[in-house]
Amino acid sequence: MSREIIDLSPPQERAILVGAPLKRGTGKLLVQEHLEELGRLADTAGAEVVGELTQQLDRPDSATYIGSGKLEELKMLIAEQEATVVIFDDELSPAQGKNLEQALTKRVIDRAELILDIFAIRARSAEAKMQVELAQLEYSLPRLTRLWTHLEKFRGGIGVRGPGETQLETDRRLVGHRIRLLKDRLAEVTKSREVQRKQRRSQFRAALVGYTNAGKSSILKGMSLANDIFVEDRLFATLDPLTREVNLGGGGQGTGVLLTDTVGFIRKLPHDLVASFRATLEETREADLLLHVIDASHPTWEEQRLVVDDVLAELGVHDTPVLHVFNKMDRLTPGEAQALRERMDNLLPGSAFVSAVRSGGLEALRAALLEARRASRPVTEVRLSPGDGKRLAELHRGAEVLGQAMDDETGELVVHVRAAAALLARLELT
Repeated sequence: MSREIIDLSPPQERAILVGAPLKRGTGKLLVQEHLEELGRLADTAGAEVVGELTQQLDRPDSATYIGSGKLEELKMLIAEQEATVVIFDDELSPAQGKNLEQALTKRVIDRAELILDIFAIRARSAEAKMQVELAQLEYSLPRLTRLWTHLEKFRGGIGVRGPGETQLETDRRLVGHRIRLLKDRLAEVTKSREVQRKQRRSQFRAALVGYTNAGKSSILKGMSLANDIFVEDRLFATLDPLTREVNLGGGGQGTGVLLTDTVGFIRKLPHDLVASFRATLEETREADLLLHVIDASHPTWEEQRLVVDDVLAELGVHDTPVLHVFNKMDRLTPGEAQALRERMDNLLPGSAFVSAVRSGGLEALRAALLEARRASRPVTEVRLSPGDGKRLAELHRGAEVLGQAMDDETGELVVHVRAAAALLARLELT
């Protein structure tokens, strides 16, 4: 006798997307592209997109963001599609979110809240979970009133005079306490990361940055040949920084580089999230070189490049050299690839054009990294006592030794190396 299998998993959310760009901005030209990306975010969060609504605004309505006519249209669309959640592409104020939920009788979230939810799903390490929780709490703190609309404040009068703390005030106090606790814990993580970075300062370090799903993890996996690197064709597949040593070839020892994959960026990235992940993104500030990975096959890669530049500026990364890496060249036709190369020769000279999935497709990046590494470490002549085997071994291990010979006049061992200034200073060879 067969037994009926009962599915106890929660029903999938049915989402309606709302895009309402300003008429004077560039968003009106890319509204469909932005909604497609919002749909991918919704899919990553586990929702099914069942409808879309767009409106161009002179300015957002202070009460409901969209106009009253569009609000009525949205109500009908919700009923028609039996939607359970409405997702706005722009950030809503606490009052707008509260008013929309009352008018629509459905849960309303904005792009920032959706991204925070995805980060909460994707967080694996203890550090990432703390960072996401901190961002969520800071985002929700001014919106707590919306979560407690069913409560009324205690009124003054006989028998109820005094402090009389409400549930809302209790929640605010508890959230504030949790935020301070998380910030203290993340400060400790920052200190431990700083110790790790000090230990690696003698090595050349490059950080992969870029728009989410540009292929940074695929590049790290292809360059390092490490099979334990998680790669998925979805937004925000990687949250935790991951560092692997990559051998660049070029002959001799000391031609390696520490390559770090970092969290991807996206347009309208919540400021609370950038602030929370600042400790993680410190890797970009400490790197000798930033590899800005760009999805060459994406129709709006130029806008994505500017988004990444804006986030890097917000992080205070101004002086670090940047190498632009155009990935997914295998998805372009030969004519498109040639046109892109010719255009970038003028716009972003020195760019690397690669494919993380094509055999030999990363050699251009490997060569560019080797050239950048050598340029950052000019050839230095070091003189050692012939019996100083310890420092000689350190040079062979941490630098690129180009040659060595005895000076017959002084009896010293003359070594020509490419080495980091920090390594030479530590060995007292400067």
